[in-house]
Order: sequence, then C-alpha cells, then structure tokens
Amino acid sequence: MRKIQLFCLFFYLFLSSIATAQIPVEVLFGHKKSTLDVLFFRNIKTKEGKPSPFLFFNRNRVSIDYRQTHTSYLPQFGNTNALSFNVPKLKGLAPVAVLQISGTGVFPKAGLQYFHRQHDFMVFTWLVGELLSQPNIDWFLLTRYEPKISKKIHLFSQLELFNALPTVETKPYSLFQRMRLGIKINSFSFGGAADFGAIGRNTKVKTRNFGSFVRYDF
Repeated sequence: MRKIQLFCLFFYLFLSSIATAQIPVEVLFGHKKSTLDVLFFRNIKTKEGKPSPFLFFNRNRVSIDYRQTHTSYLPQFGNTNALSFNVPKLKGLAPVAVLQISGTGVFPKAGLQYFHRQHDFMVFTWLVGELLSQPNIDWFLLTRYEPKISKKIHLFSQLELFNALPTVETKPYSLFQRMRLGIKINSFSFGGAADFGAIGRNTKVKTRNFGSFVRYDF
C-alpha cells in the first residue's frame, strides 16, 4: 500500500509539472538504485504574457533501491518548490522561500538565492534556513556547462551539491553530490552519472551510486 501511495503522489506531482511548463526529465540507471528526476524553473508570466520578477523552481525526484523488500529500502521521494523575487539591480541575487516535502515531513525554509546564466553556462544556488525549531541550514548548488562540440552536438556536464548543516549537535550532517557527464544532441542528453551521499557526524554512513543517465527536454 505504501508503494502505491508514493507512486500516486509522484505521478500527481509529475502531471502537475507537465501541465505548467516545459521540463527536462532524467532517468538514472545505477548499480544500486534507479532514479527519476523532473526539474525545471521559470519566471511566472504577467497578464500580458511577459516574464515577471517571480522565479519559480520545482523539482520532483523518486529513487528505487534494488534491495527493496516489503519493510526495508522502500522507495524515496522528494518534492521541492521555491519562489524567489528577482530584480535586475541585484544581478541575480534574490530572496527566496522554499517548501520541501519528503517521506520524513514538510519543511518550510527561507533565505537567499543566486541565479546566473550566460551562453552555455548556468549556476543556480541558495542558502536557506528552516523555519522550525532546531533548524538545519541548507546550501544547494546546481551548475551546468554545455559547450558546443559541433553544429548539433554539445558537451553536457552538470554538478549538483546539497548540504544540510544542523544548528544543534544532536542532529546529523547530510551531504550529497551528483555529477553528470555526457553528450547533448538537440533535446536529448546521455552519459555517465555518479551520486554520492554521507549522513552523520563523527561516523558517517556513506552511499555511492554509479551508472548512466538519459535526459530529455520536453
């Protein structure tokens, strides 16, 4: 029953994303897990159809562990929504409000965001704190570089970092890194992938997942 509920929730989030914007969809086939990742961000349009200062970020992600049983290594999902207010004078820096939903709860957050795109390079990052007691401080970074190799072919390279830093000694650190390197042909990208994770303080539980990814920009 829990698997069905998770699938239905992710399917709803996936359909709502498709209904609102064009999106890139990535599937990762790793040696320990497979993941489905839907991520996009865009400016909300005004009544006249022009981009407004409000930038909306949405991400839906689910992972399936090959060791899954009825009681352990269950599917994991996450939904992240962020709304920032961007004005040209701040040159990419903006206040941001974030809402994260996962199997462990709902977490409202607020802080600062930076976004910059120039030609084939993009950087998107924020530093936010939870609006809860004993909060975590989150640093998220997404960078992408897609230089042209030929008329129709680009290099696809992406680095993502997510670090949850606790403000109290009783809570663990959560450190994640995701790397992608491959080829992009029109809207289709594919190549090698590596995901790393570490949770804990003095002794950390570490995870690694190597494989290949397929990505399409719908």
